[in-house]
Amino acid sequence: MIQLAKRARSLVLAMTVAGVLAYGAAAAVTVADVIGRQFGMPIEGVVDLVQLFVMAGAWLVMPYAFMEATHVSVDFLLAALPRSVTQLLVIVSALVTLALLAFMLWQGFLTFRTRTMFGDRSQQLGIPIAWYWYPLLVGLAASMIGATLRFLNALRQEAPNE
Repeated sequence: MIQLAKRARSLVLAMTVAGVLAYGAAAAVTVADVIGRQFGMPIEGVVDLVQLFVMAGAWLVMPYAFMEATHVSVDFLLAALPRSVTQLLVIVSALVTLALLAFMLWQGFLTFRTRTMFGDRSQQLGIPIAWYWYPLLVGLAASMIGATLRFLNALRQEAPNE
């Protein structure tokens, strides 16, 4: 079980690196387009590319936030509660999170099937719309892995932000 958790954590970390690289690619394409416009050589389809990179970046880094519990929380309220109550709240919130992520993944997949059934493409470069959906679906599935790792940590009585 510990080996599986280590591999899951490694997967989430690798996805985080890919997400950050996608953000970097969005920035690089934007800068290259701005500079290229100064010389009459704008980048064709910059909007499509930046949207794809930002979409990928957002969904690929999200599992890390679930795994490390870095979302916004009300720590000053939790700090005033006894440790047993805090642990119970962490466990309950992890279960609610997993249920919500599962629902989002299911609905996202249904929408993905509908959108790809019609063969939609991006406006400028004609990138298949499925490429915009893959990071979302993978990110949601991996977010469930991250939230599960967080849940297992809570069950082992580890502090919520370690």
